[in-house]
This record gives sequence, C-alpha cells and structure tokens, in this order.
Amino acid sequence: MNELAAQSEPVQTQQTSEKPVARVISIVNQKGGVGKTTSAINLAASLAHLGKKVILIDVDSQGNASSGLGVAKNEVEGTVFDVLVDRAPLAEILQPTPLETLKVAPANSDLLSAELHLGGQEDGKKRLSQAVIDFFAHAPHELHPEFIVIDCPPSLALLTINAILTSDSLLIPVQCEYYALEGLTDIMSSATLLRQSFNPSLSLEGILLTMADRRLNLSHQVETEIRQVYADFVFQNVIYRSVRLSEAPSHGLPILQYDPESSGAKAYLGVAEEIIQNEAKSPRPWPFRAAV
Repeated sequence: MNELAAQSEPVQTQQTSEKPVARVISIVNQKGGVGKTTSAINLAASLAHLGKKVILIDVDSQGNASSGLGVAKNEVEGTVFDVLVDRAPLAEILQPTPLETLKVAPANSDLLSAELHLGGQEDGKKRLSQAVIDFFAHAPHELHPEFIVIDCPPSLALLTINAILTSDSLLIPVQCEYYALEGLTDIMSSATLLRQSFNPSLSLEGILLTMADRRLNLSHQVETEIRQVYADFVFQNVIYRSVRLSEAPSHGLPILQYDPESSGAKAYLGVAEEIIQNEAKSPRPWPFRAAV
C-alpha cells in the first residue's frame, strides 16, 4: 500500500527487506452472531501459541475482542478511536494479553462516533492503513508482528472499509444454519465490490464454518453445500458449538488457555495451522469477479 493508498495495495508491499512482513487478515461478516469476534480472539491467540507475533486490532465498538482477551476496555488510556480520529500512534495503545506474543489494540463505545468524524474526511477510508504503515515505519522492531488480525463490526460501513483497505485477505465466518449459503453469497458479492473499489489485490483467506452442531443433519447439509460451492476456500477445520468456547471470554481468556483440551481449542489451532500453511504457498486468489 503506497502512501496515498490510492491503488489500495496491501500493507505488506510497503515493507522493505529490513522489516518483517505482516499478513493482515480481517474477520468480516455483515451479519452479527456468526462467531466473528470469537474467531478473531481465538485465531489471534492460536497464531501466537504457534510462535507467531500477532496484533489483534479491535474495530468493533462493542469492544468484545478486547475484553475477551482480558483488557479493561473502558479503563485504558488509548483506543482504536484515538488512532483513527486523532491519529495517535498504534504502538501507544497496544495492550498486553495472556499470551506474551499477542498484543491487542482495544476498542470501546467511543468508536461509535468514529464514522461521524471520519465520514467527511478525504482520507477517512485510509486512516487504519496509514496507521499500520506508520507503525512499521516508526515502532521498535521488536513490536513488529508477523500477523495482524482485525475484528470488524457486523456491517460493511466505514470502519469495515478501513479494515478491508488495510488487509491482505478476508476470513469470513459462516454459521451453519438454514440461510447460510444465501448469506454467504450476499457477503461475497458485497466484499467483491469492495475489493474492486478499494483493494484489488485483496485475497480470500477462507470461509470458516462456525456454530456447527454434530447432532443436526442441517449442519452437515449446510457444510456439504458450502464445500460444494466454495471448495478449497473453506477451512477443513470446523468450529462446533461448545459451552467452554462460550465461557472463555467471560474469563478474559482465549479458549487455548481456558480449556486447551477442548474441541474449540483444537479447532482454532487447526485453523491457524491452515493459515500458516497457506502463507507458505502461492498467494490466495479471489474466487469471483465483481459485477459489471
């Protein structure tokens, strides 16, 4: 991504050979309640568990990704709001988490007004991408991550556009329910248009099946249909409904630390391994053309 971000190149193209290359992955779905924040928390934690340096950027005003990692979101001095609106350095707001190699850029309800502040600004869609560029240019080398995971709000408004413009790829969580394929078609269509408009080099990291239920034939049918349509773009690991997975955020812990032997912990660790494996291959493409 160049200084103006006019061509919407991903962040990693700005880095010189002397700087580590971070892969930026946004967790996106315009529908709420599909496991988006749960996936952001546990994917970031799983990548950190596998030895990667990770920053999780919370761009959702609910701040659940922040509190889910033990950050007192209403007590911190700086948040993503300050980065986007007041241009505070990203490095200044990073908070520690239970994992040494995972840091979080927290958010809280202050972010509700961010779109009002940014909507009339010429660079309103580019504030996050510029903040990440500035971070790699000025922050101490030891803070540079290998992965940046962005938890987006459940919409495709200005904050999500900021995330998409910053990203190398999108990960789309999809709940295994009756209208899943229809909803996935909608989000893919919207994301394809956003890619065409803002970030033509954006790739699809993958589709993650969430909230599946082994006891229901419907979950199996939905998984089969989505795999038939999207094939290799669907992660092999599936996130099943789990009480332990639901409990973990209330303790401010990712599932890997709350219950490392649980099915949820193993599944998210598997997703992280798939992402690392994909990273070692050729760049992930985008499966659809934008509508003319």
